[in-house]
Amino acid sequence: MAFLAALEEDTGTPIGRYFDLIAGTSTGGVIALGLGLGYSAREMLNFYLQLGPKIFASNGWIKFLKHLGWSKYSPKPLEAALRGTFGTKTLGESKTRLVIPSVNLENGEVYIYKTSHHPRLATDWRKSVIEVAMATAAAPSYFPTHRAEMGTPLIDGGIWANNPVGLAVVEGIGVLGWERSDLRVLSLGCTHSPLNIQKARDKSCGRLYWALKLTDLFMSSQSSGACGTASILCPDPENQLFRYNPPAPEDRFSLDGIKELESLRGLGHSEARKAKPRLHPVFFTAPAEAFSPIHTGNIPTYQ
Repeated sequence: MAFLAALEEDTGTPIGRYFDLIAGTSTGGVIALGLGLGYSAREMLNFYLQLGPKIFASNGWIKFLKHLGWSKYSPKPLEAALRGTFGTKTLGESKTRLVIPSVNLENGEVYIYKTSHHPRLATDWRKSVIEVAMATAAAPSYFPTHRAEMGTPLIDGGIWANNPVGLAVVEGIGVLGWERSDLRVLSLGCTHSPLNIQKARDKSCGRLYWALKLTDLFMSSQSSGACGTASILCPDPENQLFRYNPPAPEDRFSLDGIKELESLRGLGHSEARKAKPRLHPVFFTAPAEAFSPIHTGNIPTYQ
């Protein structure tokens, strides 16, 4: 978030207005919703700095023991933070096309919230931003499954799209019909560390070992696959796909770590400082064309 806030300093306007489509998963989904609704990157950064400690308040060993059998955190502080920021806004109020992934636990299928940027997308625009945010952020073991208004059990979209860059590029080409050569994609990660599965490379391992390592493995491989998909679909990936995911020491930053928020902000700012000369002429010379949703309360037209 600090990366975007630093880039935004040179634009004079909320950074979301410079993009035709924003995709985000989990905490990235919350950021995408905020940017789509017109909040500045600075405002969203302050959301995390001010409310993050309340959302991920720790009770030490009691919380650790609870984590073994139940979700580590109550969803109520997160919902309260989201409601205090977004109020009663709906996905249909987004000023930018959005793609926010989740997973339907009823049938194991992907469940993607989208703005009404295609005639077929006639439902999600009515959904509460709170519902969308709670669904994509319901990380297994950290937060309980989120029940949507209509009863669908949903969890974190990071289960299958922790890096949504491939999903975004497919949406642009396959749904919106954009020319592949016209795409310019900015992809941001949450830092990465070298994958540490040395023992598994040397010999077979049992359930206990993989229980501790499997999440890191599928997140790393899924992200690699998503970047590969985007690279193949962009004819000139060197000049079309801009990926920033700085390295960090293993276990330095965690999903719910709040003690290193200032360090993360500093890292994001320094990375943006280096990236500005390359990114500004590609993305920030002029705002994107205004997004006009297809469905806004009128009778939908299907094609």
